[in-house]
Amino acid sequence: MAVVAAALTVSAPLAAALPQAPTSFPERATAFADRPAIAVGVAWYPEQWPEARWSTDLAMMKATGFNTVRIAEFAWSRMEPEEGKFDFAWLDRAIAAARSHGMMVVLGTPTAAPPAWLTQKYPDVLRVDEVGTRAGHGGRRQFSFASKRYRDFCRIIATEMAKRYGHNPAVVGWQIDNEIGPPSFDPEAVVAWHAFLKARYGTIDELNRRWATEYWSQHYNDFGQVPLHATGQQNPGLLLDFKHFATATWIDYVQNQVQAIRPLIDPRMFVTTNTMFWNAGFDHFQMHRGLDIAAWDNYIPDGRPDWVANGANHDLVHGYKQRNFWLMETQPGRVDWVPINRALDPGQVREMAWQAVAHGADAVLYWQWRPAANGQETYHGAVLGQDGEFNPIQPEIARTAGELTKAAPLLADTEPVAHVAMIFSYDSRWAIDLQRHNRDFDPVKAFTEFYRPLRVQSQGVAILPVDADLSRYPLVVAPDLNVLTEAQAQLLERYVRGGGHLVLGPRSGMKDDTDALWPQRQPGPLADLLGAKVAQYYALDQGVGITGGIEGKATIWAEALVPDASDVRTIATYRDAGGWLDGKAAIVSRKVGRGSITYVGAWLDTATMAKLASNLLADAGVSPIVRDADPDLEIAERAGAGKRLLIVINHGTVPHSFAPPAGASPAGGDWTDGRIAAHGVAWFTLARGDRP
Repeated sequence: MAVVAAALTVSAPLAAALPQAPTSFPERATAFADRPAIAVGVAWYPEQWPEARWSTDLAMMKATGFNTVRIAEFAWSRMEPEEGKFDFAWLDRAIAAARSHGMMVVLGTPTAAPPAWLTQKYPDVLRVDEVGTRAGHGGRRQFSFASKRYRDFCRIIATEMAKRYGHNPAVVGWQIDNEIGPPSFDPEAVVAWHAFLKARYGTIDELNRRWATEYWSQHYNDFGQVPLHATGQQNPGLLLDFKHFATATWIDYVQNQVQAIRPLIDPRMFVTTNTMFWNAGFDHFQMHRGLDIAAWDNYIPDGRPDWVANGANHDLVHGYKQRNFWLMETQPGRVDWVPINRALDPGQVREMAWQAVAHGADAVLYWQWRPAANGQETYHGAVLGQDGEFNPIQPEIARTAGELTKAAPLLADTEPVAHVAMIFSYDSRWAIDLQRHNRDFDPVKAFTEFYRPLRVQSQGVAILPVDADLSRYPLVVAPDLNVLTEAQAQLLERYVRGGGHLVLGPRSGMKDDTDALWPQRQPGPLADLLGAKVAQYYALDQGVGITGGIEGKATIWAEALVPDASDVRTIATYRDAGGWLDGKAAIVSRKVGRGSITYVGAWLDTATMAKLASNLLADAGVSPIVRDADPDLEIAERAGAGKRLLIVINHGTVPHSFAPPAGASPAGGDWTDGRIAAHGVAWFTLARGDRP
């Protein structure tokens, strides 16, 4: 937080601390009590079609069961065809038409795609890549996130929109820009980078000390000498600080528009931005501190969903605000940007929508309504074909929309239930990616490999930042908490001593927040609490055995642990005949205060990880809602306002038996004769009371 807050002082108009969302938003789609609790809709581009077609489109949306449209996020050239000359009359009519058909409207600020007059007259606003090539017109996201001139134009168009639609009865929310992410390396960004470093370190001597620049004669005499890089053979401290800089700059960029909009709109309207799948461009927890809700775009590019990994990203997005979110975009069948753009199987579009809701989505919006006559995404899935008639996917989407609307009273004011939390750290992800040491050590995969058995066996996992309040969770798992500050370690120690069960995965506690090694061995500032340390770490090119309390195999990465305290319990050791790891501790645990801390020093294979998860859940007293469920069945609970709803999704290709828990009553879906159909969904109301 301190890094980002300090960096925001680079832009004088913005406050030096991140603003907080002014309204407490309920666990439903909007803060408008008279609007639907669950939003179902589509991205609509009225500017691309004759106005005479609009009423037909909106009637077809209504027939599909939609109640929401997102509009305007790529319409800057239509709203401001010339500098300073605005034309909102068409948008007035589009919003009025949407309202007349019962649609809620989310307005997108159009700043992801600047008009040609802007980039032609002011080419300095264009993004420059790391090798010095300046972007041109015709794509999107071609602007520099550091350009003051561009931000001024963004603020103007956002302000004009907010003045006109800030109290429009159809509008329920605002989306800032669209899928932000690409950085810039233009001269203005370089100046901002140097200012960021000065704000972060104060003196160049402190930067030199923290980055250990005596290595390879990297020593700097002033901040102006420090190059701006995101990749390459650079100091790891520089590269991690680039991510901090990108985070601060993107927050600054988004808040420039947020602060223009907020004073002019109904406080019940939300303000958000839409993010992407496991995006690594900036720290999303930091970004969302100044937004009302989280929203993201969930796509399955290869058309073959891994439901557990996809669910993990939903849980991550829920963790940004620790409240329900909007699924702002999802595919009506297929995408168009991978080598083979396979469509989802029949039933999977519905399946994926219900999964989003099970994990906390209060809105499901499809991209897009109809493909443009030309453009870069004409092959992308859509609800309509190019002829304006329904595509084959429409009946499945209509069924899904009807079900979500019918279930809305049960879903309103509820949120996902979880008794297990996992810590996701952007710093740790970045640091490991910069120095994997084993090419197969993908930090996101390392995270999801822990998540998979915990989610399947516990049927509910929250994903949180390291500084979140963890006290409500009996089990907290940090799979690869590579970057760990002293302050964060103190929070985790407090959690353990207060009765929590903390589990650290391999590579934890190795680095500080400048990507420098801690002077003590892993887990760094938690070593004393653990009463053990990592004597050495090893990249593996073949598996080694694990034996003891857990039998199995380690792959990719293994650390040899050495207990220092007499009360440390060795859970498992390595079998590595003739190797460095043979007989060394692989997993250790220690009771501290009213809780415990466990260190898992190896990347465990799938079967071994499942065994470990079972033991961890049992030790923490965490039980599933439904025992012995088929592994194809995703089971989730949403609860709140005196209600409990059980959602069961069959991600398999064959029907599966399902016995609901005692006190459950069928409320809808595909549960028939004790079975749930392939790609089927069923939901049940549960008796009030504690989870079994």
